[in-house]
Amino acid sequence: MTHKYRSRLDTALEIILVPGMGLALYMAFIVAPREASMGDLQRIFYFHVAAAIAGMTAFAVNFAASLMYVIRKNRWWDHAALAAAEAGVVFMVMVLITGPIWAKPAWFIWWTWSPRLTSSLVLCLLYVAYLLIRNYIGDPDRKALVSAVFGIIAFVDAPLVWFSIRWWRDHHPGPMLETGGLDPSMRPALYICMAVFQVLMFYLLRRRFRLEGMRDQVESLYRQADLAS
Repeated sequence: MTHKYRSRLDTALEIILVPGMGLALYMAFIVAPREASMGDLQRIFYFHVAAAIAGMTAFAVNFAASLMYVIRKNRWWDHAALAAAEAGVVFMVMVLITGPIWAKPAWFIWWTWSPRLTSSLVLCLLYVAYLLIRNYIGDPDRKALVSAVFGIIAFVDAPLVWFSIRWWRDHHPGPMLETGGLDPSMRPALYICMAVFQVLMFYLLRRRFRLEGMRDQVESLYRQADLAS
């Protein structure tokens, strides 16, 4: 039986994700050629970049939903902003884990306070703070408004992350797709990984959005019961 909080789109996304993840792994580990200087270590690149773009997309959704909440004061937008923030943090944590794993053999250090790495860490911490703020404010309307304003401000760091390797000298590789630094034979694997991670981000966002709607309904019923008693 299909639950009312589960749609055909959710089922379709799951059907896409299962073979999609398998295809992404196959493309990254089997089809993509071995990089000349870094060897198989470079294969982490496909998932590192895909997770980064998925995380940035989620934060952009949080920004748009936060802005819409400030304008409309509709809880639907607050739920969407929360779901996007949580999804974004998940993917950015993946980025911050895979990055040092890649950096240690390539740069001989786990971490360097370069513009790209530092701004990425700050961005992730800002949205962790966004989630913490929501837990410390009891009033639902005030919580939604304060977190929306914070989400709008936090997104200011996102362009810094994106343009950091274009504006400043950095240990981090430059935008290889723009400069032509990525071998054409490696691009299909990257594009497939990016597409699959975007589908995964959208799926997680939808499921978390629905869960927050259910939680909001339960809390509303509790408040009504308290008033009635």
